[in-house]
Amino acid sequence: MNVLIVHAHPEPKSFTAALRDQAVETLQSQGHQVRVSDLYEMNWNPVASAEDFSARENPEYLVYALEQRRSSKEQTLASDIQQELDKLLWADLLILNFPIYWFSTPAILKGWIDRVLVSGICYGGKRFYDQGGLSGKKALVTVTLGGREHMFGEGAIHGPLEDMLRPLLRGTLAYVGLDVLQPFVGWHVPYISAQARQDFLTRYRQRLETVGEDQPLCFPRLSQFDDRLYPLEPAPAETAPR
Repeated sequence: MNVLIVHAHPEPKSFTAALRDQAVETLQSQGHQVRVSDLYEMNWNPVASAEDFSARENPEYLVYALEQRRSSKEQTLASDIQQELDKLLWADLLILNFPIYWFSTPAILKGWIDRVLVSGICYGGKRFYDQGGLSGKKALVTVTLGGREHMFGEGAIHGPLEDMLRPLLRGTLAYVGLDVLQPFVGWHVPYISAQARQDFLTRYRQRLETVGEDQPLCFPRLSQFDDRLYPLEPAPAETAPR
């Protein structure tokens, strides 16, 4: 299996970085091929702009997704985007490894998503969900956060974690066709003991050792809808991250 880890944390000694290193060690020891995109180390540019295209179909007015489609066909995407897109298309499993910032991803990772999930390749027209351009591949979200586990859930102070992750799990990863696996969560990590951190790393290693057997979360399939995307029958409930 080919694995791409996209890592987004500014501190090389962080626990998030330790999770990245655990993933590399575990997956390589099982014979998988692993590549890492460390966005801060790469000084990744997160800003989607006209500079992403060496040639434009419409130089007077920027429609970013349309220019992505044209540039991907004519191979005129910016070189940093093309390099990451090539890694993504190579991968069988995508791991996004990051701390939760403001109920979301760090801006640098959001910029990777904006620029690398290229229209015309990863999605476009009715190429979404199970018909998305990345169908047949898997995605695992690995997150760390400062809150305790009891702070998340129905009636908890922050609400369900699945509400926080839904734009990423459904609106991004499932949308482009990826089979989205149950996220791995490191709770309260800035404040826990070294032993508690080691326990998380052990659990993560055990999870990765059987990641190929994981069943994906449930999201819509186009076969459940007509040509105008009206539902043919009630869609099954989404499987919530635990």
